[in-house]
Order: sequence, then C-alpha cells, then structure tokens
Amino acid sequence: MREGTAIRAALADATDDRIFFDLDGIAAQYAKLISELPGIQVRFAMKACPVDEVLDCLARRGAGFDAASPREIEQAIRTGVPLDRIHYGNTIKSDENIADAYRMGIRDFATDSVEDVAAIARLAPGARVFCRLATSGDGALWGLSQKFGCSADDAVRVLEAARAAGLTPSGLSVHVGSQQMTSEAWQSALDELADLVAVLNERGILLDTVNLGGGLPALGCLDKHGRPLDPPLDKIFAVLREGMQRLGEQSASPLEFLMEPGRHLVADHGAIRARVSRLSARRQRDGERQHWLYLSCGKFNGLYEMDELQYRLEFPGHAGGRYVPAVIAGPTCDSDDAYDYEAGLVQVPEGAASGDPVWVHSCGAYAVGYTTQGFNGFDPLPYTCIGGSK
Repeated sequence: MREGTAIRAALADATDDRIFFDLDGIAAQYAKLISELPGIQVRFAMKACPVDEVLDCLARRGAGFDAASPREIEQAIRTGVPLDRIHYGNTIKSDENIADAYRMGIRDFATDSVEDVAAIARLAPGARVFCRLATSGDGALWGLSQKFGCSADDAVRVLEAARAAGLTPSGLSVHVGSQQMTSEAWQSALDELADLVAVLNERGILLDTVNLGGGLPALGCLDKHGRPLDPPLDKIFAVLREGMQRLGEQSASPLEFLMEPGRHLVADHGAIRARVSRLSARRQRDGERQHWLYLSCGKFNGLYEMDELQYRLEFPGHAGGRYVPAVIAGPTCDSDDAYDYEAGLVQVPEGAASGDPVWVHSCGAYAVGYTTQGFNGFDPLPYTCIGGSK
C-alpha cells in the first residue's frame, strides 16, 4: 500500500526528522470501515495515535473514543464529542481513576472482575458496565491474551454482580489481538459471544451493546521476515457482518455494535522522514561480515513495534543503485533498538551515506504515544498533520 501523493510530497519537502499524518487518508479509511460494517459505531482506540488533530478529524465524522485513563478521557472530551461516545475501556483502574472518570461525566466502564465491579458501584453509582471476555489471541501479531478478559462463566458472575450492585450490565466486549491476521479469530469470538448472550437472556440480563473491540489489521508493513502482510480483510468483514446479524437476531433486546479500531485507521496514513546515521559492515562473532544500517529514529522514537514488524523503507536518490542486505537499527545504545536480524534482513543502498533521507512508510500507529521523552538523549519525533478537509 502506498501513501497518497500529499504525504509523499511532504516527505520530499521535509528537511528534518518528523512524522506526517495524512488526515484525509485517515478520514477515507474511517468512511470505508463504516461502509463495510453498516450500523457499527466506532470508538477509536486513542493509544494508537493520541494526536489532537487526528482525534478531531475522527470526531467530526462521528467517531467516539476508547479511553484507557483519565488523561485520555480529558483529551477525548476536548474534541467536543458527546460524553456518551467516550467509554473507559481499560479493565485495570484504580479507585482514583474510577472517581476521576465519573467526575468528568463518563458513565460507561469496561470490567472483567467482581472486584472492579464493586469499586465501580461505590465510586461511579448507576454506571453502565460491559464485561470483556478473554480470547486466545491466536492469529494476531500481538495476542493480548494474558492481561485482560475473563472466561464466559466469570462474565456471567461479573454481570450478575453488577446488576446486584445497582449498575447497568450493558454489554460484552472482546479483543481478538492486535493486527489480527485471520478471520477464524473473529468467528471464534462471535461464536462465544452468541453462546453467552443466550445464557444471559435466560438469566434476565438483557444487553444493549456488544463491543467487538480492536484488532482490525493494517496492510502496509511487512512481517519480521520481510514478507508482505496479507490479512483477509474481505473475509474478516464478511464474518463480522454475519456475526452482528446473528447476535442481533438472537438477543432478547435490541443490540448496538461498537468497534475500537486503532492501527486499522491510522497505520497506513503515517510516514516518517528520517536520515541515515551510518551504514557499516563489520564481522560478527560467527565470522560472517554483516551490514548494519543505523537510522536517526528507531524503537524508542517512532518505530517501537519493530520487534514484530518491518517498516517499509524508501531511499530517495538511490534508485537504480546496488543494494545489500542489512540489519536495520536505531541510533540508541540499546541492543533491542533493531529489527530481529536473525529473522530477516532488509535490502538497503550500498552507497547510503550519513545524512541521506530515508522514508519510513505505514508507521502511523503507535509512533507517537510510545515516545514520551528522549531516551538516550534522542528526541521524540515532532509531527505534522496534512490535509484534513471538512
């Protein structure tokens, strides 16, 4: 997948290291998602791109927000969206977090334990809760299967506890893992949701919401072996449409459907203009000579997900020259600041010299949020948003 002409022009004109976000591209991706899943309500996963201009762009088009902390809630509120389009989607919340969110007007809380329900009932009386089911995470680049979610049996207990405590047991949620590459994961989650909705119907807990979570993949990166990612998006959307229809018909009460896309909306509409720090060839401990290309940005200032992804690199000015296989690494003195060089190498220009521009494509997800201060003295990347037509 190639970025639009506007973002490529911005990369070409840039004279410093920076990340660009194409707001028109993000808006078009949002519109496409809505057309693929009629009736879906989007709650953008803010952690994927906590950039005010991006949030404003999505809010203007009807999106709400999945916030994970009071600070994210504050940022979401600044977009002007109605409070009922913001939910506290983190199942891990301190008493102080719950009280702060409630004070700011948030009434929808994720949960996955009776202990959390008790705290919500005490500090956010009358709130609505949706219970997150655990999934295996199979098929995703990041499975997210350990820290969040509960079993179906526990979900029944959690929602019954919420009802008994005076809360509204409003819904269920799932998350099939970040950058989910299979339709089977969605099918399995929908099957479990259907079974659980039937059980809750029998117990008189009539849900109004099913939150299908995040996990929708982006397309523009490579896997860590350098192979193009090729998720079956058409099949995923077909499975989701069928599952939404089935759940709606099965539920004893009308259901609304939410999703929490993050990278799917922004990853392929962000790109970094970086520089070559050095291309070197040195002999490794096994005696083999290996090229290493060091960039001015890496894991700690823009490319945090390089453990599981290879970002597509473009070297303007080196078309037609000889290329050599190299390990790609960032500028810090941390050995984790590199692609997994045992998994695969990247072709780079043999003539690459210090200061040459490098364009890093499809890195709009998680490029900003993970870099909170300048590790090793290397500053976080500044960003520029382009486009943004109403």
